This record gives sequence, structure tokens and C-alpha cells, in this order.
Amino acid sequence: MAYGYGNRIAYVDLTRRKVKIRKPRESLLKEYIGGKGLAAKLLYDMLPPRIDPLSPANILVFAVGPLTGTGAPASARGVIATKSPATGTFNDSNGGGFFTSYMKIAGFDAIVFMGRAEKPTYIYVDHDGKFHFRDASQYWGWGVFATEEALREEVGDKDAKVAAIGPAGENLVKIAGVVVDKHHIHARGGVGAVMGSKNLKAVVISADPKNPRFELADPDGFNEYNRWYIKEKIFSEEYAWAKNGGTPSIVEWSNNVGVFPTRNFQDGVFEEWEEISADVLKRFRTSKAACYRCSIACRNLVKVKDPRWGEFHIDGPEYETIAMVGGSAGVGDFKAIVSLNALLDDMGMDSISAGNIVGYVMELYEKGYLTKKDLNGVEAKFGDPEAEYELIKMMAHRIGFGDIMAEGVKGIAAYVGGDAYKFAIETKGLEYPAYDPRGSVSMALAYATADRGACHLRAWSIAEEAFGELDPFTPEGKAEVVIRLQDLNTIKWSMVWCDFIAINYEEMAKYLKLATGWDMTVEDLRWRGERIWNLIRLFNVREGFTRKDDYVPYRILNEPLKSGPPAGKVLGREKFEKMLDDYYRLRGWDKNGIPRKGKLRSLRLTKEARKLEYPA
Repeated sequence: MAYGYGNRIAYVDLTRRKVKIRKPRESLLKEYIGGKGLAAKLLYDMLPPRIDPLSPANILVFAVGPLTGTGAPASARGVIATKSPATGTFNDSNGGGFFTSYMKIAGFDAIVFMGRAEKPTYIYVDHDGKFHFRDASQYWGWGVFATEEALREEVGDKDAKVAAIGPAGENLVKIAGVVVDKHHIHARGGVGAVMGSKNLKAVVISADPKNPRFELADPDGFNEYNRWYIKEKIFSEEYAWAKNGGTPSIVEWSNNVGVFPTRNFQDGVFEEWEEISADVLKRFRTSKAACYRCSIACRNLVKVKDPRWGEFHIDGPEYETIAMVGGSAGVGDFKAIVSLNALLDDMGMDSISAGNIVGYVMELYEKGYLTKKDLNGVEAKFGDPEAEYELIKMMAHRIGFGDIMAEGVKGIAAYVGGDAYKFAIETKGLEYPAYDPRGSVSMALAYATADRGACHLRAWSIAEEAFGELDPFTPEGKAEVVIRLQDLNTIKWSMVWCDFIAINYEEMAKYLKLATGWDMTVEDLRWRGERIWNLIRLFNVREGFTRKDDYVPYRILNEPLKSGPPAGKVLGREKFEKMLDDYYRLRGWDKNGIPRKGKLRSLRLTKEARKLEYPA
């Protein structure tokens, strides 16, 4: 038995309505840790190359780690991983709340969903850890909020935790997510569309937190260290921003350095930013909240009431939603953003991609590429929240042009044609999040090399650059920063930690030893992070991804920003290509972005490469 783990992986065959529960090898857990790493290994081994992500051949992996549900700060996390229908890459989407902790408490390190159910189905895992296939036909078409309430009532457990999709997932919208606890969403890359393609409406778990089905190697030592860590670290000034304003504080930071996405990345400073800032959020905040046993408590519970929208009580909005649903669409109305956030959660859609898509459609409309007739009568003008509301509903239900929007920015650009690609802000088909790299050039490299397409969380290098001490406009030294953060975050999301915790390798090694008994060094963890990152790169290489796919969109590369510190500056191809060359060289990859054989040997990945007829 491996300490810190449930020592069970459930393989759920939706086609045959059968479940096999297997004990993972301790060596597998020790090599890949859990969460992102474990899910990556399962996907790499189980998926044949080039399968359709929305076919029954794809798998959907819910995975947790050795720290999930332990009470360590910021560890109420898990990942949902699959081959992305939005990008065709490996994709893992991280989320918090309570669901993943209850999955760990129930004794599961991973649940792998395979095949496709004959009809709409939900899975109920009862208090004994048994799986039940239940008919979800009556809930098909329902929003997430009503679905969650109804399923708790149906299983007879008001404390059961639910992961569900909304209409967006059912309609295979490629930016659909999986929503847990109503307002926490595994959002990016279309994991909800994969769940919908399997006719899987929801997963419901009942578990008893007082009787977790996992054991720690040194519970007394773990609790003692955890108490010290919370007192000395989490309750220090370092985390005051999270406890006070949370991520909405970044609205001001981003505007100050000129990277706040405004009207589809036409500018980096939004003139109405103060109307959607953390200070405004605080006026509507009813309380602070935390994920399962988390001592950071970054969540903002907000209530708004407006005659246009009605009354909403949500968990959020976070910075990315404010920036993309707000600034990128030119909307400076906080109440409107809250109502749009609630709509996106209920529909089960990624607010980052949704805001990016809406901003893109608004620019296409204002430049004459699209007409009111094309958009079902919607006048898609920047700054109009009612228009944004209608566009989101069209997208979630694939109504009219919403059917094209549901394919993402890259799909819209291909449909419209001409020069529309020049202001489609995406990489690998995944829409840009809320940091414009023209004001923080390392983010261009972070987006381009992220394993799932444009993602700020793989390496939030802006913290050390535009928000920190590094020159945000030079390419020098940026590859080292991005690589270091990618490898570190890979281990964080394997254990699984939240992005909000500034934990280092030494601290992670200490927590891991107390939880599992494994005596790993800093270098052991760093090596595993690099190994998992390279395994995922092999997955993407197998799917046909090379240097050509590690690109920056035309606007970001060629057009200058208008305001703030980056005003008049362009990223430029020369600067970007230098960073990319540096990145490949330091990674031990060839000039086409393919890991070299020597690097694979050092990471003990030659067997995986040979098994799949790796081309190097």
C-alpha cells in the first residue's frame, strides 16, 4: 500500500456499463506522483494516435494527488485530463472546490471514463465506493445549477459532491468545461465537450470526511508541519492579497503595466478598469470562502441585483473572467460581468475562451466581416453586455452563428476567411487568456510552448517580469524562466497544489515525505517535473505537433499596443524566434521542437518513445 493514496483507479466503461477497480503500482505513483503526471501517463499509454477527441475512443481522466484532501493549504485540487477537442493536444484542466477532495476521501486516485453511454447517464459513487449507472435523460438540457441540486436530492445525500456539464458540454461546444460545486470549473480545452460526447451528464460522489480512505505515512508529523506552515507562511503578509481582494486585484496590476486585454487585444489599458476592479467587487461581496480545508480562503462570494439581469449570488468573478468577459468585450459594468459569469457557469463554459471569442466576434462585426443578419439579429458592438449575453447563449446551444462560435476563434477565422486570421488571438486553437505578451514578452513564449495551447498557468512568468524585476521587453533569459516555471508547476499539479500557493521544491518534498514516506530530494522532484513535461511533449509530437504549432498570433507579433508602458512596441518575429530557439536548446529538443534521444535517455523515456515509433 502506498501512503498518501487511495490505492485505487476505477476504469468506467460507459459502453458496457462495467467498472473495474485496480490497484496502481507504487512505482507508477512514485514516478508520476498523481494528478497531472498520473493522468498524462494514463493518456499516453491508453490512447492510440490520432483518434477523434469526441469519439468513444478518447478517455476522460479525473485524477487527484497525494496532497489532495489532506488539509494542506491550497491542496483541495484535482485535474480532468483528455485529448482536447479544441486543440488536438494533451489537455489537463485543474479545479478546486470540494468534489476532488471527496473523490480522494472516497479512496480513488483516478477515475477513467471510457467509451460512450447509450443514453444520457450519470455516475453515482456511494458511501461504500460502489459505482452506479443512473439514467440522466430527464436532466439533459438542464443547466449546471439545477442539475446539481436535483442529483443531490435524487441520491439522497445533501452533502454529495457533483461534477456536471451544462448545455455547452451536451452540444459539444469546444470550450465547454466540467463544473463542480456550481462555480468551480475545469474549464479549458473542452473537457466538458468530451464528457458530453460520452453522454455523461454528471458524476456524483458521497464520502465521509471523518473517515478518509487513505492513510498518511506520518500523520502526527504531517499535522505538526502543516500547522507550522499555515501559521508562518499562509498567515504572513505574502498571502494578504489573496485573502483581501483575490485575483480581481490583478485588474489594477495589469492595467498599470499595459497588458490588460481591451477590445480583443487592440490595447492593453482599459479606460473603465476602475469600474470592474477589486474595490468594486468588495462593495458586492457578502463573504469570503475557501475550498475544502484550505486556509488561504481566496474566494469572493458576491451578490448583485439589477433590473436588467435579476439577482445573482456567485463565487467570483475571478480576474480572468473580469478581463476577458469584461475588458476584451469592452464591458465596464461589474454587475453585467457577474451575470455573464453566472450564465457561463450554468451553461458550463470556459469564461476565458468565451470572452475571447465574443471580443473577436465584436471586432469582426465592427469591421464589417459579419452583419447583424449573420448574428441572428444581434448588434455585436463592443461595450454591449446584452449583446454579449445573447452571443454566449447562441454559442452554448449552437444556434445560428453560435454553431461557428462553438468551434473557437481559430474555427471562426477559418470560416470567415480573408484577413480575419490577423486578429484571431489563439495558439494551437486555444484562445489567449488575460495577459498581453507585448507588455511581457516571456508570456509569448509561455503561451506558445504550453502543452495545451495558450495557457498562462503553465508558466506565469509575468510575475517575475512585468509584475516583477525583469525587463519585460527583452528576450534575454526568458526561456530559462519559462522552463523553470513549467517544470515546477508540473509537479505542483501532480501533487496537487493550487496555483495560489507559492510553494518551493524543498517544501513540497517535506510535505510529500510526511504524506507518503518517500524521501525525495529537490532534484528528484525537479527531474520528475521535467520528465512529465517531456512525456506530454511526446504525446503532442505523436499527434503531429512541431515547431510550426508553437506560434504567436499575427496581432501580437506585428501590431503595437497603444497605451501604457508597452505603447508603440511590437513583439516582432526576431525576438520571438530567439526565445523559442533558446527554449528548445535548453530543453534538449531539436530545432523542430522534438526531444532529442539523449534527453529522452536522461529522463528514462526511451521506452515510451520507441513504443510509439517516435520519429527522432
